[in-house]
Amino acid sequence: MQLRKVTAASAAVLALAITATACGSDKEDGGSGDSKKITIGIKIDQPGIGLKTPDGKYVGFDVDVATYVAKELGYDAKDIVFKETKSADRETAIERGDVKFIAASYSINDERLQKVDFAGPYLLAHQDILVRADDDSIKSPEDLNNKKLCSVTGSTSAKNVKDKLAPKAQLQTYGGYSECLTGLENKVIDALTTDDSILAGYASQANFQGKFKLAGFKMTNENYGIGLKKGDADLKKKVNDALTKMVSDGSWEKAVKANFGPANYKNEPAPKIGNIVK
Repeated sequence: MQLRKVTAASAAVLALAITATACGSDKEDGGSGDSKKITIGIKIDQPGIGLKTPDGKYVGFDVDVATYVAKELGYDAKDIVFKETKSADRETAIERGDVKFIAASYSINDERLQKVDFAGPYLLAHQDILVRADDDSIKSPEDLNNKKLCSVTGSTSAKNVKDKLAPKAQLQTYGGYSECLTGLENKVIDALTTDDSILAGYASQANFQGKFKLAGFKMTNENYGIGLKKGDADLKKKVNDALTKMVSDGSWEKAVKANFGPANYKNEPAPKIGNIVK
């Protein structure tokens, strides 16, 4: 009887160990629940950057970058699980292991580097403004004084313009960028501001092509990086190697033109890995 009790106890311990190991392997691939798959954080509501289409597909520059990197890490497109990561949730998703990495218009800055690591940068964007294609009245940021500038709830971009460049700008708060674009189209507002890559993505949509233009003011530098768990030097090197290859084989330029081209986005050349432009 004693022998059977010991054997049963040992079996229970072994089962727990196997379960723990299996859970650990899921986390290694971003918590997808399948060690053959990889979970990647993206935006799903930014045309040109990361967008989930009505038929359930994911498209955009960040999606193309993430897919290329995943392939270099050994995953086919069918093995990728895309997970929406809103701006406020990105660091938490990485720290918890909900995702393997994040490619979501994720600007590298000192505050974020306290919590996560970054590979890249893979795109140098700038804060800019979008205006109607036939509006030539705004030739510099200062010309936004007394103009109606769209501010998306929770965004600091428009506030930065008002605080530093055009103190008399009239901020108009909207719930999202699509609403700002509608207001811009209907002449309810005069300009919309955020990263030029995001503006180009919206302006490239079929229903907006030819209606808007970017001013090209380059008011800030935004170095987009791929967010990783802090201290994972091996993964960081592999992702950086993948990004370097994406640039060298022409895939990076192809993705830029495909996602931003219709807006005549004058993108910066592909940044060198580790070169953070202040």
